[in-house]
Amino acid sequence: MSFSAPSALLPDPAVDAGLMGVALGLGRRGLGRTAPNPAVGALVVRQGDQGPVIVGRGWTQPGGRPHAETEALARAGGAARGATLFVTLEPCGHRGKTPPCTQAIIAAQDPNPKVAGQGHAQLRAAGIAVRTGIEAQAARRAHAGHIRRIADGRPHVTLKLAVSIDGKVGLLPHRPFAITQQRARDRVHLMRAMNDAILIGIGTALADDPALTCRLPGMMRRSPIRVVLDSNLRLPLASGLVRTARDVPVWVVASSAAARDREQALRGYGVEILRTESATRINLEAALRWLGARGVTRLMVEGGPAVAAAMISADLVDEIALFRSPIAIGSDGLDALSGLPLEALIRPRGLRSLGVEPIGVDTLETFVRV
Repeated sequence: MSFSAPSALLPDPAVDAGLMGVALGLGRRGLGRTAPNPAVGALVVRQGDQGPVIVGRGWTQPGGRPHAETEALARAGGAARGATLFVTLEPCGHRGKTPPCTQAIIAAQDPNPKVAGQGHAQLRAAGIAVRTGIEAQAARRAHAGHIRRIADGRPHVTLKLAVSIDGKVGLLPHRPFAITQQRARDRVHLMRAMNDAILIGIGTALADDPALTCRLPGMMRRSPIRVVLDSNLRLPLASGLVRTARDVPVWVVASSAAARDREQALRGYGVEILRTESATRINLEAALRWLGARGVTRLMVEGGPAVAAAMISADLVDEIALFRSPIAIGSDGLDALSGLPLEALIRPRGLRSLGVEPIGVDTLETFVRV
């Protein structure tokens, strides 16, 4: 959407779409770092002799503030007067920990506004033209985590799977195997950095002792919260997750019947424990709602076949990142989904493919909820 003095810029759909694309790219810089706030991007644009000129850029800062609009307007300074602001999500019109962004937008046009209402209504009331719907589909994708959390109280869930050409994810009995090559693994690390949290089951934690951090150069601080589904609190105190819990947060979801001494021991290492109401099997939807209540907007699931199948069966997957390798594992391989054929991923579940991307010798196919 864009906001401007009514005569600031003549509408040009192609130019508008291009500028909104730049704003969306800026917003992506904040993915995984702004929860519980959305990762918004904003541009301040003036009409120059040779066409539009960007005079201010902003994106939501780590921790969720300052907001993108405030950043962009501050960088534009006096050049914001009479300009157009492109922003990827409707500016807030309420006071939280910071003043409403609508106030900053109005102040850039009129130093002493008197308005009533929220969001767009405040801006229109101040004589600022509002155009919506620019690159709307891309904006919905960019803000999927924020939208899902507000609408359903849970994070946007991305299920990541790496499978061999014959649909296997490892060796029996649950032994790790390098399915994809380094370029694909680097992409996974980048995906981790763009999510607020990453989730696995206790089976994967015991078999692989994974770090679940972002190990791209210079991006260790972008590592997400690590979440483990562990009904009986079997996560070893000597595991890498527990030993690094004070460096990168670890949250464990357990049943109500899990031993209290185990909880106390894990808490001693800085691990946070959630006990569900069930004494046996963890209710996945309840666990996701707890994550949403804690501010998690984007969750990447990297669990093993049991967790992946449970998420699919519960219809809690909003996006699938399916990495395929040309390697064949054979009959002693571990199926990708416990009790389900791999085709269960692409059966009609409200998901559609966005296409296949080559990543070296491997491929990545992305599915999203329609």
